[in-house]
Amino acid sequence: MAQAQEFEKVLSSSDTSVAAFDEHKSAVKRAQHFLHSTPAAVPLIVLVLAIIIFGITIGGRFFSSYTLTLILQQIAIVGILGAAQTLVILTAGIDLSIGVIMVISAVIMGNCAVSYGMPAVLAVAIGLLAGGACGLLNGVLVAYMKLPPFIVTLGTWNIVMATNFIYSANETIRDTDVDVQAPLLHLFALSFKVGTAVLTLGVIAMVVLVLVLWYVLNHTAWGRHVYAVGDDQEAAKLSGIQTKKVLMTVYALAGLIAAFAAWVSIGRNGSISPSAAVTDYNLQAITATVIGGISLFGGRGSILGTLFGAMIVGVVSMGLNMLGADPQWKVLLTGVLIIGAVAIDQWIRKVSA
Repeated sequence: MAQAQEFEKVLSSSDTSVAAFDEHKSAVKRAQHFLHSTPAAVPLIVLVLAIIIFGITIGGRFFSSYTLTLILQQIAIVGILGAAQTLVILTAGIDLSIGVIMVISAVIMGNCAVSYGMPAVLAVAIGLLAGGACGLLNGVLVAYMKLPPFIVTLGTWNIVMATNFIYSANETIRDTDVDVQAPLLHLFALSFKVGTAVLTLGVIAMVVLVLVLWYVLNHTAWGRHVYAVGDDQEAAKLSGIQTKKVLMTVYALAGLIAAFAAWVSIGRNGSISPSAAVTDYNLQAITATVIGGISLFGGRGSILGTLFGAMIVGVVSMGLNMLGADPQWKVLLTGVLIIGAVAIDQWIRKVSA
């Protein structure tokens, strides 16, 4: 064996440790990283604090199972619409039309079942298809025509709302007529007890929908593609993701979920009123989504946060009502929460900058 060279002898006795850089993170930095990796944590913390504050202020009445389950019943529709809005905002878009898509889908279901005498199952299916078609139109215009989502959905909001009033002649379908001719439309009004708590099928539907979408977004290729498109659409396209197809399916699914919310809303409201199109359902859904920590810049957030965001709005509303406060305090606090949520999102995003 050849004798070792002189420089090899020197190397064999040298220090083999690798240079390391110890980064001492402050408590603020650690919190920032934790919130960045767990986007649902902020709305959950705010929700818990809101419950504690109103519980201390109001007392045992607020912590009663009746009060807490009533909050869930009141946010069921907004929670479902918020889930639809979340999908769109994750792609760095926005859908201003889902509120009116919900209303026209409910009107179509009601007219098909009550006015035209169709089987209730078929009426529901037609309403769901109508909602999905409206969402698909948004998706085609955004993905293939490359029009800005805000402009597209603002336009379809006007078109769908006008169509809703023209088609329905602004006639309300009464609760009793729905009960007699199409009781299936009131399915999600059915309630049951869990101990002293009273839950409706509408609440169960909201929770199940959010959990299913959470799984899809976190454990399927399509879900990862949704986040990738929202984070950087051009980079996603270069990596082989069919961005147009992802956008189209997101908007179509949002429309379908809005139509499902229509079915739930019929059970919640009893009657079917075309004038519900002027209600700010869409703003409420956006509010729940933003407060829930979904970044308006796309690509970041958890749909569980949207559920927590809807619950925060419900808790604040119920708490202030029980305190007998002026309703405008709810509007004021909601505005503060929205601005605070966006500010926190900007702060957290600095971690990945």
